Amino acid sequence: MRPSSPGSSPVAFSSAIPTRSIVALSFGACGSSASLRACDPLLPRLAAEFGVGLAAAARTVTAFAIAYGVLQLAYGPIGDRYGRYKTVTIAALASAFASFACALAPTLDALVVARMLAGAAAGALIPLSIAWIGDVVSYERRQTVLARFLVGQMFGIAFGQLLGGIGADYFGPRYVFVALGVWFVGTAWLMWRFGPAPTQSMSTQAERGILGRFVSVLGVRWAQVVLATVYLEGVLLFGALAFIPTHLHLAYGLPLTVAASIAMLYGVGGMAFAALSRILVHRLGEAGLAARGAVLLGTCLAILAIANVALVATLCCFVVGFGLYMLHNTLQVNATQMAPAERGSSLALFAACLFIGQSTGVTLAGYAADRFGTSPTIFVDGLLVLALGVMFGAVLRGRSASAPSVTLDRRRSP
Repeated sequence: MRPSSPGSSPVAFSSAIPTRSIVALSFGACGSSASLRACDPLLPRLAAEFGVGLAAAARTVTAFAIAYGVLQLAYGPIGDRYGRYKTVTIAALASAFASFACALAPTLDALVVARMLAGAAAGALIPLSIAWIGDVVSYERRQTVLARFLVGQMFGIAFGQLLGGIGADYFGPRYVFVALGVWFVGTAWLMWRFGPAPTQSMSTQAERGILGRFVSVLGVRWAQVVLATVYLEGVLLFGALAFIPTHLHLAYGLPLTVAASIAMLYGVGGMAFAALSRILVHRLGEAGLAARGAVLLGTCLAILAIANVALVATLCCFVVGFGLYMLHNTLQVNATQMAPAERGSSLALFAACLFIGQSTGVTLAGYAADRFGTSPTIFVDGLLVLALGVMFGAVLRGRSASAPSVTLDRRRSP
């Protein structure tokens, strides 16, 4: 039995891992990530169809990310009250309806509203799934199980890019959203079919107060550092990633399907990191992962911005994904420990900061791409991400040196 934290009752872990339930949740994570990234290669097609610039078309990405991020603050308490797995299942079904609404949108404004609803629904899928896995899998086995679960998220990034590219070149945006809707319908059925037996749980969330939990987290100095860093990561990194397919199309002269296929390789890079994560964590440590991941990211984004050879772009996109998860996984691990007594609220704030940062980054990158072009935008973002990751790695190294008990504390924490 793990130690209980405020706001939750003690949990007795079963020796058997609910594999089928976790696979169903991984399908949901795939759909969530695919829906998030599917509009990236669609931006030039949407701009042409609606007669607007890239910045205006990018509102379809921004609206999704804002709703996705803000709703994180609500889904934690909702999951605590009504059950995390049940909430995720309902959110998957709601995502299907929102995707079909995107397919039927007659104007850009209507599409932006539908994308906002899609982001609001999809926002529950990944964080509540991770929380549920934390409830049913012991801490000693949790890292491996989470790595396998997150393969669905990584594959979804690649799948969304490819699906959007095919839609942009051949079938049109509407069929992309229909395909996402069908995926979510299937996912909701899998979650219902392989869901766990209902359980009764007691929560003191209402007694403690939702706002009080968030204030408690924000009062922790290390939480402030982690949240600020992940917000800036969202602004700089994901703003650049959203325009990679467009950049490959405009600067390299590649069809959008090919451009999206190359861009999807950063999802493959993330899966490669998942396969090697145990070795890398042991050899590099958290500080080394963050700093070296940022170096890989910054270097490859800069090369991607100035080169014009498709083979080089292919390699760079793969390495970008590898470096992305080196940096972001380190941030995720620290988010689970930045305020252990308020872990649910900590992760809600972490996710909200990430996706609000992403929406800000896509908006700023859209304006920069319209005014200066995609090459300078991606190049500058790459250099700033490099600096951010190296600085965070240095802070981690200093914190580890001044607090040698951190590793022991993590080993004992749920």
